[in-house]
Amino acid sequence: MPGFGDPNARLLIIGLAPAAHGANRTGRVFTGDGPLGSGDFLMGALHRAGFANIPTAEHVNDGLALDDAFIAAAVRCAPPDNKPTPAEIATCLTHLEAETSALPRVSVVVALGRIGFDAWLQLLRGRGVSVRPKPAFGHAVAHTLPNGQLLIGCYHPSRQNTNTGKLNARMMDDVFRRAREAVRYTELR
Repeated sequence: MPGFGDPNARLLIIGLAPAAHGANRTGRVFTGDGPLGSGDFLMGALHRAGFANIPTAEHVNDGLALDDAFIAAAVRCAPPDNKPTPAEIATCLTHLEAETSALPRVSVVVALGRIGFDAWLQLLRGRGVSVRPKPAFGHAVAHTLPNGQLLIGCYHPSRQNTNTGKLNARMMDDVFRRAREAVRYTELR
């Protein structure tokens, strides 16, 4: 499942993988998994931060457009129990590399979950960017990387995280407000 969004994006969002009953069914990541699903939770936050024109992601012809943002996934197909193996992540990294190589303006990366966070760091190592010591993943924790990008960790908006309160809308908004501010800062440089 390919990513989608603005090809001139300065914000890159890296998710885990397409959802079996959302993206695999609709053909677009973070789409069609229902009003309590991760897609609408994410799009609501992106809409409130000015990165999405509507707060929902129902189907590929719903009119959703991202502005200055692109969403990709660390893994290209739905893994069993949403737990990809290291081999699956490594295999899919070539797709993430190709997709993000076509996004030359990215200055801010929001990693949804530790898998997205670690996949981005692994991709950078493959590009020759030495990230030592390895940044620690944490929700709303930001790291300036040696290549100048800002990497922000965010709990994944899975139903497990949102239904248990580990992640709520305010917490998600904090991450994307910070991403918006960082993107604006890169405009001024």
